Amino acid sequence: MDQIPDLLQKSAELSPDKCALEEWETGASVTYRALQDRAGRAASILKHNGIGEGDRVAIACRNRIAFFEVLFACARLGAILVPLNWRMPSAEMAGLFALTEPKIVLSGAEDLETVRQAAPGLPLIGLDDPSADGYAARMTAASPLPPRPFWTSSDCWYLLFTSGTTGRPKAVIQTYGMALANSVNIGRAIGLNAGDTTLNFLPLFHTAGINLHTLPTLFEGGSVLIIPGFDAGTVLSLAAAGRFQTIFAVPTVYQALADHPFFPVTDLSAVRHWGCGGAPLPDHLVRLYAERDIMVCNGMGMTETGPTLFLMQPEDVTAKIGSIGKPQLLSRVRIARAESGDGNVGEFQIRGPAVTPGYWRDEEATRDAFTEDGWLKSGDLGWIDEDGFYYAAGRSKEMYISGGENVYPKEVENVLCAHPGIVDAAVIGIPDKQWGEVGKAFIQPAEDSKLDETAFRDWCRQNLAAYKVPQHFTVVQDFPRTAAGKIQKHLLPGTGQNG
Repeated sequence: MDQIPDLLQKSAELSPDKCALEEWETGASVTYRALQDRAGRAASILKHNGIGEGDRVAIACRNRIAFFEVLFACARLGAILVPLNWRMPSAEMAGLFALTEPKIVLSGAEDLETVRQAAPGLPLIGLDDPSADGYAARMTAASPLPPRPFWTSSDCWYLLFTSGTTGRPKAVIQTYGMALANSVNIGRAIGLNAGDTTLNFLPLFHTAGINLHTLPTLFEGGSVLIIPGFDAGTVLSLAAAGRFQTIFAVPTVYQALADHPFFPVTDLSAVRHWGCGGAPLPDHLVRLYAERDIMVCNGMGMTETGPTLFLMQPEDVTAKIGSIGKPQLLSRVRIARAESGDGNVGEFQIRGPAVTPGYWRDEEATRDAFTEDGWLKSGDLGWIDEDGFYYAAGRSKEMYISGGENVYPKEVENVLCAHPGIVDAAVIGIPDKQWGEVGKAFIQPAEDSKLDETAFRDWCRQNLAAYKVPQHFTVVQDFPRTAAGKIQKHLLPGTGQNG
């Protein structure tokens, strides 16, 4: 379907008085009718500032209703939204401005100074500015711009920067068609319906903050409860109060919830679906939640896939611990196996309407990302079992060869994380004169843990073949991570890439 109706307009027609978005912290909320009106007003503001079809609009803010008003305002104009990673220093953020060349930027109060330093002279609207030049006053004065008749499926709606676990991020094109296809994929997978409220707290410069599950919930006619960012106590209290029914989080969030003193005594039964992605969910966390009758559905996707690709079903979680599930409705996956190496392990390659057409102004990266017959090369290794369930083995660039044997760091990391004295672990391959490469493990121990290198090595020897046991162990207090919770291995001490 090349032409998509304005999905916000359709939701406003079908459920005008239903709550669309609510901010827990401020108490502000908008119905679908009000969101439709405010998106039109925001579009008028942008048009008045010279924004038209194809122009970029940058935004830096914590989670709030205004972000989605501006996102849908861009849809009215055919403009392209550029959510900025507010965790970046101004020097790094300047690179995002240079790549995307926005004509205007909107910013929350927390990020104004960083934005000004990153893009001096660029027209700026303060989302929290109380003056006549601020967002609120301009919205009050603006007249709503009417919707476009339709969205073109292949047109770019917004740009998202890749997580950057190995280097500088690239801008991934996100189309209207991708947004709709992702809604079908995740909606079918979790049984999303208009009676659901989802919790929005993951950062909005990340695909999960927008697409898991906020946009699909809005397209379905449900409600979204927004908190500015993750806080374990807040999430547990909202769950206990029955304020949301679906949640998507990364493994670090599930670990933080489990570590909170209220976790064992909080009634979480009102939440009907728990989703996880962004990074592998350790097996021990799957078991810990299952003991509470909470089936955390592990999955896997990419910014380049919309992101929903794989997801477990609740009924399979404990029977297939470690699996990422099966490809969802509008996704096709094949495993490209190497001519040499493990016979069952290969790279996941993907096709379907949720796959990006490429990277913004980067023809070389776009060309390199696809096979000659049009499949997206994920760079992720894995295999499929006899029941059709898929398993991830890690990134292809992370695999190393020790004594002629392939070693997949994720397998070793899973074993290490199963130890009750270890919070998290990361394994890399490093050169070795005797074996070619050997493993080096970075360990984040539990608080007050008395474990040492001997204990780490003994644990691995009990649970792994000898060639998989790391030769070196380094204790760290925490890991550098992406917004999705992935460990940035290239920034670990001693990897030679952390500057």
